[in-house]
Amino acid sequence: MSTARLGIPIARSTMNELFRRAANKLEPLRAPLLDAIKKDFVVQVDETSFTMTQQKSKAFMWAFVGRNLTGYTFALTRGGEVPIEVLGDSTGAIVCDDYRGYDPLSKRGARLRCGCLAHARRKFFEAGDVPEAKEAMQLIGAMYAVEHEAERRGVVGTREHLALRREFSRVLFLHLLLLARALRGAQGPKTLLGRAARYTWNNQRELGRALRDVRLPLDNNRAENALRIVALGRKNFLFVHSKEAGNELALLYSLVVSCTRLGVNPVDYLADVLNRIDKTNAANYPELLPDRWQPQPAPVRDADAACFDTS
Repeated sequence: MSTARLGIPIARSTMNELFRRAANKLEPLRAPLLDAIKKDFVVQVDETSFTMTQQKSKAFMWAFVGRNLTGYTFALTRGGEVPIEVLGDSTGAIVCDDYRGYDPLSKRGARLRCGCLAHARRKFFEAGDVPEAKEAMQLIGAMYAVEHEAERRGVVGTREHLALRREFSRVLFLHLLLLARALRGAQGPKTLLGRAARYTWNNQRELGRALRDVRLPLDNNRAENALRIVALGRKNFLFVHSKEAGNELALLYSLVVSCTRLGVNPVDYLADVLNRIDKTNAANYPELLPDRWQPQPAPVRDADAACFDTS
């Protein structure tokens, strides 16, 4: 939210200073937030590049989306050590695209790698207005229709939802794989249709895991959506100067985006937590995270107290 919308005109240099001071004060919340995400069974992950003036190569902002919280990590690399550093030996599933940077984490065996059906659909869409691409998108669309039916019935995440996937989505997915196999043999590897077919065929194991576990989403859209705020910042302020500034930005992104997901007003949250964090024991820092935060009651003024004087 801009300072103009808040009705508080502030110079840009002052805003930058307040930004960094706030991030430094909120630093103790970084580890508890990422630890909370690590405990979730499903974590969706994506990454995007970011310009940093202190190095010629691109830096990267990574988004880790859990059940309630979203955590961002700023890194100088797109290497596989980043998801390992964040998720470590936590157990569950990681939902991502087919970028090989997630291989080191999945090879540790603690988190099962799951694919993104939206990526597969996008590649068929990019193949253009051809019958085979249309057929693939219709099959994928029908799989999403099953998910919408589960939402309509109010059974998302239940045995009934899994039964719907097994009865309808599994057959649709099998037809998609048969189409991909045929196209893979008929289309060259450099054609758009050939690339789309190979993406689906090569990632069939990861893409199909959601059909056996109702806890898994069909796609990684939540993580992709979490990077929209990063793309907006990249357009507006273009770059960060240093890794330290990138880390500060990642922490503030984490808190604000998590608030937005939970329907918590970020301004109210930050105003309250910045006032309380110095008086909070380290063991109680998780209580200040957006999913557990409770606003501190306003102190009773003397004038208000007089209203209750019964003497």
